[in-house]
Amino acid sequence: MPDNSEAVTRLAREESGHVLALLTHRFGLDVADDAVQDALVEALNWAVVPDNPAAWLYTVARNRAVDRVRRDAAAARRLARAAPDLVLAAERNGASGGNDGPGGNDEEVPELIDDAHYSGDEHLRLLLLCCHPALNRDTQVALTLRLVGGLTTAEIAAAFLLPEQTLAQRIVRAKRKIRDAGIPLSIPEDLTLRVDALLTVVYLIFNEGYLSRGSATGARIDLVEEAIRLTITARELLPGNPEVEGLLALELYARARHDTRFRGDELVLLEHQDRTRWDGELIEQANGLLHSALARRQPGPFQTQAVIARHHATARAAADTDWPAIASAYAVLLAMTGGSPVVALNRAVAVSMADGPDAGLRLLAEITGLENYHLYWATRAELLLRAGDADAAAKAFARARDLATNAAEQQHLDRRIAQLSE
Repeated sequence: MPDNSEAVTRLAREESGHVLALLTHRFGLDVADDAVQDALVEALNWAVVPDNPAAWLYTVARNRAVDRVRRDAAAARRLARAAPDLVLAAERNGASGGNDGPGGNDEEVPELIDDAHYSGDEHLRLLLLCCHPALNRDTQVALTLRLVGGLTTAEIAAAFLLPEQTLAQRIVRAKRKIRDAGIPLSIPEDLTLRVDALLTVVYLIFNEGYLSRGSATGARIDLVEEAIRLTITARELLPGNPEVEGLLALELYARARHDTRFRGDELVLLEHQDRTRWDGELIEQANGLLHSALARRQPGPFQTQAVIARHHATARAAADTDWPAIASAYAVLLAMTGGSPVVALNRAVAVSMADGPDAGLRLLAEITGLENYHLYWATRAELLLRAGDADAAAKAFARARDLATNAAEQQHLDRRIAQLSE
């Protein structure tokens, strides 16, 4: 059997979301998703990779969906002939008759969409469906990766440290909820709120890749790249949205530093990274995106975070960092996020760099809700050490180490604790 796994994985990542969006519009989510997955499995048996894999995937998945609709319709007819009383009772109770998608009449096969008229709206509808407010945030993340990103259930489960069966059940329940609640595949009149949810989900995916919970490698570059790809897709579907541009700029600034963030298994802090190895081309792309976003004069939290990232990315050395400007940007972000304690923590760090450790410690003392957050204690330890209180710093480092789950961060904290005991 030929090994087409790499080509099929690429097809799933790059095209399955588009195909699923097209087919969901006509057949409903369950039928369309099953059809796309069946087609991807069949692609593993390619003798030769087709010249146009995306067209092949669409054609085969569409045919699978048509076959499913016809089978369901035939089954419904057989049931009607065999037990008409049961069918009438089911109809009186509101049963759908089997097919969960549009065009579910006994004889009808849904009208097939013409690819030439595909405008991208179907893909946007699918993205927004995955981030519908009726679904909780964890489910939104899983659905976005699975249905739009083309990741397998096993890959998503591994990324978020969940048993594969747990993740699979979460996706099945979400699809069932979409079906049973009749959640439409539509673009709402007030798109802003849904776009905010979409960007938050993509940002969560990016953060998990940037510093993965429990990951032995510290980061999950595949999730970082997937989040960037999803943001690029959102930008294509929502041209001119400054927050989409701001998020993409933020992601590219961070991606530009990836190769310097780890030394072996240990995290390397920003101030100690080799800036000559940062990706200047990505930084320039991010600068252009941020300039475009800010020119629209519609400030938002992702743009503000990108401004902060730009200050770091454009400082030629750690000593050149404009900490007062970063502290001011964090103050703006704090107001935008309604007093987020994590933003308050980052602001305290910036203020400590601009005005000294005591100023940062005073701000830390005002933060509540981060008692079990390892970065709060790691930050407190560093500021206490800079303020000259090594004993208190050692206790804070130990608390941070107890709470940390990422292997690279654990290695870093172990080294800091060892340095204090020397």
